[in-house]
Amino acid sequence: MLPEKPQRPEKTQRRPLLQLFGVARRNPLMISRWVLCWAIIGTICGLFAGLYWNVLELMIHALDRFNGPTLMVIMPVAGLLIGLVIHFLGNPGEIAVIVDNIHFRGGRLDARKNPSMILASLLSISAGGSAGPEAPLVQVTGSFGTWVADRLNLEGENLRSMSLAAMAAGFTALFGAPLGGAMFALEILHHEYVLEYYEALLPAIISSCASYLVFAGITRLGIAPTWHFPSYHLDKIDDFALAILYGAIGAVAGWIFIAIFRGCDRLFARIPGPIYVRTTFAGLALGGLAALLPLTRYFGHDELDAVVSTNFPAFFLLVLALAKMAAISITVTGGWRGGFIIPLFFTGACIGKAVSSLIPGLNPALAMICTMAALNAAVTRTPISTTLLLAKLTNISPFTPILFASLMGFFLAPKAPLITSQLKSQIEAAAD
Repeated sequence: MLPEKPQRPEKTQRRPLLQLFGVARRNPLMISRWVLCWAIIGTICGLFAGLYWNVLELMIHALDRFNGPTLMVIMPVAGLLIGLVIHFLGNPGEIAVIVDNIHFRGGRLDARKNPSMILASLLSISAGGSAGPEAPLVQVTGSFGTWVADRLNLEGENLRSMSLAAMAAGFTALFGAPLGGAMFALEILHHEYVLEYYEALLPAIISSCASYLVFAGITRLGIAPTWHFPSYHLDKIDDFALAILYGAIGAVAGWIFIAIFRGCDRLFARIPGPIYVRTTFAGLALGGLAALLPLTRYFGHDELDAVVSTNFPAFFLLVLALAKMAAISITVTGGWRGGFIIPLFFTGACIGKAVSSLIPGLNPALAMICTMAALNAAVTRTPISTTLLLAKLTNISPFTPILFASLMGFFLAPKAPLITSQLKSQIEAAAD
C-alpha cells in the first residue's frame, strides 16, 4: 500500500500577500539592483565617451589647420591609414552590423572589433570625413553592455536589454538628450513598427541619464543647446501646414540621398584590392570636395552653426546640401568609419534655410529644423527620437511641428530602408 501523499496547502490570497508584504518591508522602494546596474553601465559608458571626445578634439585641432589643396594629400594619407587599421585589426562594420546583431544574435555585440573601430573612427572623423562619432560610440558601449551581461550570465531579453541600455548611453553622450538618445537606440532597430524591444526602454533611459551626467561633467557639452537657432514661437495653426510641407521636402531630400548613397556604394564596390585601396580613393574624393567647399569637411557639429548664422545665397546652400550628401556617401561607402545622423542634420538645415530664403516671410528656424527632422527620419526611420533630439539640440520648445515634419519624412520615405538590417527578418532583407 502506497503511503499517502502529503496534501499541499491550498493557495490562498493571504500567502502571496504576506510574501509581498515581506518583500516590501525589506525594500520599500521601487529601486533594485538592476537599476543600479543600468546606472553603473551608463556611468562607465559616459566616462569612455568623454575620453573619446577629448581625444577626438585634440586630433581635430591638430588636423583642421590643413586646408585648400593640401587636403588632396592629407585626406588620402588618412584614408590609407584607416584602411591599414581595418586591414590588420579587422573590419568593425557599421550601424547596419549592430542592428543585425540585435535582431539575429540575441543582442550580442562583439568587443573584439572595438580597437579597430576606435582607431579607424578617430582617424576618419579628425581627418575630416563626413561621419560623426555616434556609430563608434554605440558599438563600443553596446559591446560593453554585452560583456556585463555575460559576467552576470544573462540570456535572451535580459542580455539584449543590457546591450541596448549601453547603446543608449553611447547615443546620449553625444547628443546630450537622455530621453531622445534612449528612444533612438531602440527606434533605429526597426523601420516599420518603430519600437519593438520595449522591455529595454527603462534600462535605456536609466543608463542614458547616468551617461549624460558623466559626459556633460567631463566635456561641458549637452547642457546648453548645441546649435544656436533663431527664436521660434508657435502662435498660429498655419505653422503645422508649413511643417508638413517641409516634411515633404525633407522626404524628397531623403530619396535623393539614398540614391546618391547607393550609387557610391556600387562605385566603390568595383574597386579591386584590399580595403585600404578603397579608403585611399575615398580620401582623395573627400579632399577634393573639402578643398572646393570647406563646409563639407567634418561631420557638421560646428559647421552647422555657420549655416545658421551666415546669410548664404539659396543656390549655394542647395549646392552645399548636394555636396554634403555626396561627402556622407563617399565617407561611409568608401570604408571610413562613423555615423551619418549629425551630417544629415547639417544637410537638412542647408535645404531648409534655402527654402526660407527663397520665399520671403517664412521663419528660417522652423524651416531648418523641420527639414532636418524629416530628412533624418526618412533615412534612419526614427521619427519620434529625431523629434526629441532636435528639440534638445536646438532649444526649440514647441516640438509639435517638428513631430509633424518627422512623421511626414517617415511615411513618405522609400519602403526599402537604407539600413537593410532594419527589416524585421533576414527573409525580408534578402527579398529587398
